Amino acid sequence: MTQVARGVNPVEAESAGLPFREHYIVCGANALAHRLILELIEHYEVPVVALVPDRMRDHAPRIERIEGVAAVLEFSSVTQEALLATGADTARGIALVDGDDQANIHVALAAQGLNPEIRIVLRMFNQRLGDQIQVLLKNCAALSGSATAAPAFANGALARPNSVRVGDRYLYVAYDADLHAGHLCVAADRIDRQDLTRLRLLPETEPASLDFIRLAQAFGEGGPIAAAAPVGSEGGTGEPDGVAVLQTLPTEPRLRVPLRFRLLYRFLDTLRFFTGVRIRLVLFTAFAAIVASALIIWYFNRSFGWTLYLTLLDMAGSAQPDQMSDPGAGTGGSWQRVAQVIITFSGIALVPVLTAIVVESLASGRRGLPRGPSAGLRGHVIVVGLGNVGTRVATLMHELGVPVAGLERDPQARGIVAMRALGIPVVVGDGPLADQLRLARARHARAVVAVTSDDAVNLEAALEARALREDVRIVVRLFDDDFAQHVYSTLGNVASRSVSYLAAPAFAAALMGREVLGTLSVFRHVLMIAELVAEEGGALVGMNRNRIEAIGGLRVLAVRLARSPQTYQWGYADRSRGFKVGDRVVVVATRSGLARLNNAAPEPLLAEPT
Repeated sequence: MTQVARGVNPVEAESAGLPFREHYIVCGANALAHRLILELIEHYEVPVVALVPDRMRDHAPRIERIEGVAAVLEFSSVTQEALLATGADTARGIALVDGDDQANIHVALAAQGLNPEIRIVLRMFNQRLGDQIQVLLKNCAALSGSATAAPAFANGALARPNSVRVGDRYLYVAYDADLHAGHLCVAADRIDRQDLTRLRLLPETEPASLDFIRLAQAFGEGGPIAAAAPVGSEGGTGEPDGVAVLQTLPTEPRLRVPLRFRLLYRFLDTLRFFTGVRIRLVLFTAFAAIVASALIIWYFNRSFGWTLYLTLLDMAGSAQPDQMSDPGAGTGGSWQRVAQVIITFSGIALVPVLTAIVVESLASGRRGLPRGPSAGLRGHVIVVGLGNVGTRVATLMHELGVPVAGLERDPQARGIVAMRALGIPVVVGDGPLADQLRLARARHARAVVAVTSDDAVNLEAALEARALREDVRIVVRLFDDDFAQHVYSTLGNVASRSVSYLAAPAFAAALMGREVLGTLSVFRHVLMIAELVAEEGGALVGMNRNRIEAIGGLRVLAVRLARSPQTYQWGYADRSRGFKVGDRVVVVATRSGLARLNNAAPEPLLAEPT
């Protein structure tokens, strides 16, 4: 490893023997930058120059210790001078994974000005703006790390499969009891929660004909002579290991929350937030009295419109009283008079309270303060940390109709404004996590998702949540793999996810010009769903399905032929046909498998038979 001091120019670097040509630049010192550099060096085996704002902060010390990094440069901001020092004018690609959207766009424009052919991958929180930047800049991909990782956290909290859409189908990883016949491929085997190092992604599978051969060998003329090996075991001996397979669904897996329960939750949550126990008792009593009295008026009039008219006027104290002296006169006699009196006095209690609720709602919106969780909040998901990832997770939950509450220590956090706009309750403050979780009603929550940028805080939130409710489902954001392994082996109902681990493969593939449709997690491991295009002079032209899968870590899922690009041919049967220019191949791949395919030599073109 070579360290380059601040301000070294590319001419001096080349004289020192550093590979500043045909290299890749990663700007940033956060967790994603660290993972991305590892991805490029270990799997794609390309020279990488790291540009960090401070060698002593964030993940910069870890980046300097990575074996194989070509150079580490320190600049407080990514300026023109910094780009020249990293050799952006001769680089093949640059990844901007730190800073805000505006700063990344500015650097991307400067990099393209130095090198019009450079491949640019920038992290953007605003996805709509990112789509527009992709059109504006040549050879550019705008990705969101939080958007890539958030579905894995949300689905982990809801105990439902994370899916990636391909054409008209949704791909997801299924485990154990969820396995169905007709799966696309084995995603992983040797799954042991106590020792995840044994897990194998996309293992080599036996030919389909082997099942028939084994069945024939297991039976003789006199009947069965051997027991078949159990599925998932190694040769039928020992305890069977877990297996995960890749399956498809015609529609995206939805959370089964009936509409009536969602509407009931919204009504009760709003009512309980704006009112206390005593006020609710007054409101329900007044409302019940008004309904009963309205039924009396309807009984004598038999007109719904007239009954509603009298009831509303009486509630407002504006009804015209009956002036006739005869007690039996009037439309309803004495009973109607009693009913109208009850409605009038009940309205005195009901109308001012409703007015106060409306005024308080409008006033709190003007103050810009998020509302706190109500006393009736139940069956909700608590999101601890409202940064980029936490905001995405909470928004996804809200869109699914799942009750959600936020917990954030920083009142200036990005997600506070978003939560207020969506009407999501938030606990804001820097108190002990145990107290904050109690305010967020963790005792009645279905899940807690801890996604702060600090592993220790996330683990603390998980342990405090378990102390309040032992069976609550917990999803934590952990960067360190060893730490996550210990958490898996000791806490049974905890799922661990890493934002950088989920997003880095997609960023690396985009930097190499590959289109990644999405990522699927198998515990702490990542599978990528990618669509590859056979381009003139590319390695995919001339390859067939057998040749692609022989590389290792790759499975062909579907093919779109150039002559019918709208049709997905799932389980493409012709394994010997070489792909032609314009064909598209959908694969599931490990990180190393996609990297090996990226570095594969082009197949020699054979003459067409005459």
